[in-house]
Amino acid sequence: MATQGPAAQSAPGPNPMGIFDALNAYQQTMALKGAVELDIFTHIADGAMTAAEIAKRCQATERGVRILCDFLTIHGLLTKSDFKYGLSQDAAAFLNRHSPAYLGRAAKFLAHPHHLAHFQDVAATVRKGGSLDSGNMGPDDPVWVEFAESMGEMVGGISKLVAPVVTKLVHPKKVLDIAAGHGFFGIEVALLNPDAEVVATDWTNVLQVASANAQKAGVASQYRTIPGSAFDVDFGSGYDLVLLPNFLHHFDPPTNVKLIKKIRAAMMPGGLVATVEEVPNEDRVSPPIAVFSMMMLCSTPGGDAYTFRELEAMFRGAGFSETTMQHLEPGMQTLLLTK
Repeated sequence: MATQGPAAQSAPGPNPMGIFDALNAYQQTMALKGAVELDIFTHIADGAMTAAEIAKRCQATERGVRILCDFLTIHGLLTKSDFKYGLSQDAAAFLNRHSPAYLGRAAKFLAHPHHLAHFQDVAATVRKGGSLDSGNMGPDDPVWVEFAESMGEMVGGISKLVAPVVTKLVHPKKVLDIAAGHGFFGIEVALLNPDAEVVATDWTNVLQVASANAQKAGVASQYRTIPGSAFDVDFGSGYDLVLLPNFLHHFDPPTNVKLIKKIRAAMMPGGLVATVEEVPNEDRVSPPIAVFSMMMLCSTPGGDAYTFRELEAMFRGAGFSETTMQHLEPGMQTLLLTK
């Protein structure tokens, strides 16, 4: 009879804790959202370290603050020693309102009731193969403005990485920013290219946010807008650079090819399309950003997190000949450059 070695004898058995963690994960989401709304992290950064001190600053009960802060400590966002709380490295960088890398406003959008509702019946969503309520958000829905206002801080750093790369390749004079949202991708290009004209498309109410950001950045004279759906509006012509950030994942491949053909028709010969996407590896389970596909399944009729091979095929199907990619570090997004 074969004998088991020490490694086999000490191998861990089944453990249900991961299952319970997953079933309770919504508590972590909402606890973090609540902590951001109470400015817990900023109060601690400003010197309030005990539950009583934090409670006084955020006008809450000491008991409530203690339980919330202990929960955040267990999940690695706070530290606790001698009944005093501190910030983890990540919390100090991204959740302290005074930090230039503050991401707290993203909680308002990512944990928006509309988005949470998408996951109420995943079984039915899987049976259908797409969102159960995909037709419920019109162009004037406030959630799009919420996105533009809340997510700008998150993607602001990414837009600063993209602008220098595309500027070196084309030295743009006329730029089209598709579904501009907060507008930062086009704004960063305008800042590096004072002679460039940036034309932003999005819904009317969202473009008000983008225009305000352009004014604040000092590039309003270079910035104009075309309100409406990117599938319906007239882009005009003569673009040597088209920015396509975080948009293709909302739609199925045939819809994307149709849009890309329209983009190509509006471009100058030799122009460049700069696409930013969440791009998983071919195995679709790595890197961790591959979980983005689940968000697209539950929130769109046919969107997905597409692999590079799939995105390259879409551009080729629309008449482009060459697509390359580079990862945007730090972070998990990818820049695709298409000519």
